[in-house]
Amino acid sequence: MPAFSRLVYGAWRIGDDADTSPAHVAAKIQACLDQGISTFDHADIYGDYRCEALFGAALRARPDLRAQIQVITKCDILLLSGQFPERRVKHYDTSPAHIRASVERSLERLGVERIDLLLLHRPDPFMDAGATGACLDQLVAGGKVAAVGVSNFSPADWQLLQSRMRTPLVTNQIELGLLARSAFTDGQLAFLQQHRVRPMAWSPLGGGALMAQGDAASPAVQRLQPALQRIAAEHGVMTDAVALAWLLAHPAGILPVIGTNRIERIQRVNDAFKVRIDRQTWFELWTLAEGHEVP
Repeated sequence: MPAFSRLVYGAWRIGDDADTSPAHVAAKIQACLDQGISTFDHADIYGDYRCEALFGAALRARPDLRAQIQVITKCDILLLSGQFPERRVKHYDTSPAHIRASVERSLERLGVERIDLLLLHRPDPFMDAGATGACLDQLVAGGKVAAVGVSNFSPADWQLLQSRMRTPLVTNQIELGLLARSAFTDGQLAFLQQHRVRPMAWSPLGGGALMAQGDAASPAVQRLQPALQRIAAEHGVMTDAVALAWLLAHPAGILPVIGTNRIERIQRVNDAFKVRIDRQTWFELWTLAEGHEVP
């Protein structure tokens, strides 16, 4: 995998902020850099196709930032959107024509000359693996994309695409966290480790569900919170840092993708590195999330 930061900033919500000015988005980028986060995760569809352009406007306002960051983006999901009134149904498109057009649009919106990592966003059941793989190889060879990976792919989906490519796939971005544990036991994480591929973890805090309180908290969160609060107090951090540390502790070298919109939260994400999660603590949190001890 290219040299990405240990934590990745997910830009999927920057269009939801009350302030989407170039100066404010640039301030978020700077806050990430101050925390050692240099890798930024996008997709063409985020914010109804707006987030890449908002990020690109910030880079144009602060051109010094580009040399300090790595840009990831994704393609192949086609949303129903007012921007594309001709679409009749949400669908996937991994055809070479669509991938190339999506890359060109992302380069223009982001205002960059090269995408550091392009991911296919979802496995496409209508994919022509040979055509798709050749297109991805050509994008890397042509210099518009530095590396290629996937997102939400099963091991079989990965193997099919990789079998038609010369370029190695460098990551699979999958849902991982205390509230999304299936990849630890269904073979997904084992497959990536077998191939020495470091996964990226989307929604590592369950989209904020892990921080819910009272009746809004799921049974699993209610079981987890006392332990998360105890460990957080022991290390002088917030509970979200403990949940991230749980992922960081895993030997697979997981790269969590965080998505907070609040600069004050970005400014303390490095607290996750202050938390020591030993084997028993890791399994304590696993057991609470599961609701029963391991077999």
